[in-house]
Amino acid sequence: MSRRNKITIVGAGNVGATAAHWAAQKHLGDVVLVDIVPGFPQGKALDLAESAPVMGFDLKLVGTNGYDETADSDVVVITAGVPRKKDPVTGKFTSRDELVEINRKIVGGVTREIASRSPNAVLICVSNPLDAMCHVMYEESKFPRERVVGMAGVLDTARYKTFIAEALGVSVDDIHGMVLGGHGDTMVPLPTHTSIGGIPLTELLPQDKIDAIIHRTRNGGGEIVGLLGYSGYYAPAASTVAMVESIVRDRKRVLPCAALLRGEYGYHDLFLGVPCVLGKGGVEKIIEMKLGDKEKAMLEVSAKAVREVVAILPYGQNAQAAT
Repeated sequence: MSRRNKITIVGAGNVGATAAHWAAQKHLGDVVLVDIVPGFPQGKALDLAESAPVMGFDLKLVGTNGYDETADSDVVVITAGVPRKKDPVTGKFTSRDELVEINRKIVGGVTREIASRSPNAVLICVSNPLDAMCHVMYEESKFPRERVVGMAGVLDTARYKTFIAEALGVSVDDIHGMVLGGHGDTMVPLPTHTSIGGIPLTELLPQDKIDAIIHRTRNGGGEIVGLLGYSGYYAPAASTVAMVESIVRDRKRVLPCAALLRGEYGYHDLFLGVPCVLGKGGVEKIIEMKLGDKEKAMLEVSAKAVREVVAILPYGQNAQAAT
């Protein structure tokens, strides 16, 4: 009897629980939901399990406050961490340095627990600040770089394609493009590499409208927060599950992900969003695109922003500039 894939999701909040939902609906494997709040992951897993007779999936769904149930996972998604918070007295937000240090401890602790029980897993980082937390997961797990990857570019690209389809009144299925770089307002959409049914985007939209789409893409997360009062979760969860599916089903999809670069694009020891082939082994290949001077300059701005955050980490001094 063949063994089903096992997928662990750490953090049973909106993103984690929604990812578990779609992973189950796609029959990707048994799902373990981990969260520190007593009863919370157990309740989410039970609720999801009770939808199985209606939706027609036969999988094992487990909610837990510990890590023993996660043993021998094939893929582990880590969404744990805290968002920036506003002090009710001073009105000041948590500083970037404080946020990185808080989440370093959380993500680092989770990673060590996971790595000790699932030494062959592929780790997917969803926690923010994402590029920095990828470095934490890599250093704490001691896994090869192929098995630590960050989810950002898939989400940013999905938003980019959504806005293009909306502007042109066409199906999202016919939009082909990619967003590179760090996850934030320095991300790098590539309009010269974007097409609609094979037709270059630059032939279908004037530059001012393309610029507006790029601006909206870079601020896509903030737009959701402004409307909801908290971060989006449908699109981040769907983007995460696309990566999980490509790995557990060995689909070899080309997806923009945060991967550790070792000379690709001229960067060394830095997690940055680039096109990756995702398969059973994790990041099986990094594809180097030909970028124009303007695109290279934008990627360097993005990489610089990532390096500044990574430098806060105790092992962040290794990230090097482009050569």
